[in-house]
Amino acid sequence: MKQSETSYPKLQIALIGGIIATTTTFSFAIARCHSVKAALQNSPKATVDQVWQLVYHNYVDYSFNKQDWQALRRDLLNKNYSSTEEAYRAINKLLGSLGDPYTRFLKPEEYKSLIAQTSGEISGIGVRMEFDDASKRLIVTEVLENSPAIKAGIKKGDEILAINGKATREMNLEKASNLVRGKAGTVITLQVVRPGEKYFNVKLTRGNIEIPKVDYTLRQEGSRNIGYIRLREFSANSAKQMQTAIADLEAQKVDGFVLDLRSNPGGVFEASIEIAKMWLNEGDIVRTEYRKEGSKISKANGTALTNKPLAILVDGNSASASEILTGALQDNQRAVVIGDTTFGKALVQLVRKLDDGSGVAITTAHYYTPKGTDINEKGISPDINLYLTNSQKRQLARNPKLLGTRKDPYYNRALKAL
Repeated sequence: MKQSETSYPKLQIALIGGIIATTTTFSFAIARCHSVKAALQNSPKATVDQVWQLVYHNYVDYSFNKQDWQALRRDLLNKNYSSTEEAYRAINKLLGSLGDPYTRFLKPEEYKSLIAQTSGEISGIGVRMEFDDASKRLIVTEVLENSPAIKAGIKKGDEILAINGKATREMNLEKASNLVRGKAGTVITLQVVRPGEKYFNVKLTRGNIEIPKVDYTLRQEGSRNIGYIRLREFSANSAKQMQTAIADLEAQKVDGFVLDLRSNPGGVFEASIEIAKMWLNEGDIVRTEYRKEGSKISKANGTALTNKPLAILVDGNSASASEILTGALQDNQRAVVIGDTTFGKALVQLVRKLDDGSGVAITTAHYYTPKGTDINEKGISPDINLYLTNSQKRQLARNPKLLGTRKDPYYNRALKAL
């Protein structure tokens, strides 16, 4: 029986997630066997078969974990699925048989969330909020640049009393955040109060907000100017934000850089390549072994934005895209790596949207550092290992504002290395 796959134009976003997110290429596709197309169309069984075919055509392991993949399909199509949830359970069982935690099914809401996360944009008003546990007050902790909130005069420290007439003291942070988010162009009303002032109402129109993934600052350390950059995640906008950070700090005459990748779970694959090129003028960045395309090597192309000394901070939660960037700069002796052994994920996933709005992530390739090192389940060993006491770890966890300061042991060690 001939099997075919018809693909829509690809989004071409590759994602290197962390502990459970994955190195991924996004695309929209429909895959069906022609002889059963009419029978399966618009049914839960169609979704099951679509997943089977995508794995069949793309999964990195030709043996499918030493299983007869054709026989599994016959079993799947011989069953009737009375509901979408029953079909989803069958899909999860099918993918679980591969023994690969990164090949996984995404329900529609999970797929939407992943797309929003990797796009680097959300629809909303552009504020970060937190609940004060003691007083049950919802406080604005950050107002994003060029957002509806900043244009409306919302300030850090404002307390939000109500969202569209609903008192926030009856909510948790998740519920409050869900109410604040919404489709761009829609209107939201907040009741706000500031210390020493009366409450007031603010009407805002939601917009598409670019989420900052790069924070940076210039630190004066004795006679040296140090550019501290923290990269939280590799989104579609991270490369542009990194370019801005490096250029701004270079304009301020920095003597060296500290790039903080601690707890960075990964993200968009292409972003890791583009960011590596900003630090590395020549040399290989990463070698990727695909099932269909074979070996591909990404290289620096003479477009580095700086040649100043660089230290990279990593820990056990620095994963995937973080490891591609770290491995490229370490192997090319462009940076000194400080911290703990990284997570160890060197697999590439393809993420595709299914007909019913759900999605699937499928492992399609394996990547290696420029020196050919396989870091999967091993991680990258730092040049300088740094072990913190439990007390030091708790202190940093409780107060992230200490990161990149003299009270941060990682940062202090980076200064010595630079």
